[in-house]
Amino acid sequence: MVDKSEKFNWLVRVGYFSRAILYFVLGLIALTSSSKIAEGTNGIFRAIEEYPAGTVILWIMVIGLIAYALFRFCSLFFDIENNGSDAKGWGKRIGHAGSGIAHLALAYSAYKFAGSEGSGGGSGSGGAQEAASGVLSFDLGGFVLGALGIALFVAAVHQAKKGLTGSFMNRISAQAPDATRWLGGAGFLARAVVYLVIGWSLIQAGFMSGGADQIKTLGDAVASLAGEGFVFTLTAIGLMLFGLFSLILARYRIIPELDSSAGVPSYRA
Repeated sequence: MVDKSEKFNWLVRVGYFSRAILYFVLGLIALTSSSKIAEGTNGIFRAIEEYPAGTVILWIMVIGLIAYALFRFCSLFFDIENNGSDAKGWGKRIGHAGSGIAHLALAYSAYKFAGSEGSGGGSGSGGAQEAASGVLSFDLGGFVLGALGIALFVAAVHQAKKGLTGSFMNRISAQAPDATRWLGGAGFLARAVVYLVIGWSLIQAGFMSGGADQIKTLGDAVASLAGEGFVFTLTAIGLMLFGLFSLILARYRIIPELDSSAGVPSYRA
């Protein structure tokens, strides 16, 4: 009989598998299909929908992305990654919560394509812009969006640091393939570039009166680099490598567990 910890373990691994599909397809269509990448996030899920068994893959991604988001929220509320409660630890935990929110939004986008709404049109950033408009309607809405942009700048620095130092390897089983280090390094550097683009769009919308239409989603951020030559190409390749890295994590990530008797996180490969 499978206990709750084992179910949690498998759900998180499905989450990493879903993330692998997302980033690999994002990088692939950036290199091969300018029309789809121009659609933003919708273009990613539209491409997946067109694959054999695409709808089944989308439903797996809905479940996996939600599971991954919950995993990140557990870091905020229960500190299952042992980041601590000092300023640095809370910074990481809040960052994980932000990741959780982002992946819930991606899960909703995948659901729209997997469910009855299917390949409903619209801009890939439409939902993000609508949400941003709602935030801007409040007195301090611009400050909130701008602050989120700054937070993404900080997150970009952390992503780049991970890529350069390889610090992410301490959460991965020693049985992982030898290529894991450089796949992850390239992938985190590519994500840092994307985070900078999204962060700048939030700063423009919040602090520079750029309006909600300035907001860029994951797909929009990559599409905006299309005229940047080798930066665009290297970022797209890096995102594909991050997808492969996430696939390795689906098997070899050390998933923390909660010890129900003590309430203390423990780890196993």
